[in-house]
Amino acid sequence: MNTIKKLSVCFLCLMFITLIVGAISVCADTAVATEVATDVAVSETVEDVASDVKSSKAIASAIAIGLAALGGAIAMGMAISKSAEGIARQPEAEGKIRTSLMLGLVFIETAIIYALIIAILIIFVL
Repeated sequence: MNTIKKLSVCFLCLMFITLIVGAISVCADTAVATEVATDVAVSETVEDVASDVKSSKAIASAIAIGLAALGGAIAMGMAISKSAEGIARQPEAEGKIRTSLMLGLVFIETAIIYALIIAILIIFVL
């Protein structure tokens, strides 16, 4: 039980870091808008800043989807392990355990898909 708490705390910390990186990319996008408004004469600087914003968005989205996939893979592995253990202990409860396992795996995969949608929004919308 102690390792599960440690893993969940690590996962929450990584998600917090991902949110911070996303916020930095949004702030960098705002900085580009103000730079363009104040310094239109220097087009090279604007292009450099714009490429920096694109790269920070790419890094933020890569971190977001990577952490979500990592957390989802760990959670799926733990769920499958525990369900196999439960089926081995009580073979007569196989149907109920399998149903609960599939429902849990669907919820875990949904969280990963949400992270993918957020990563796409970071890249194309923000």
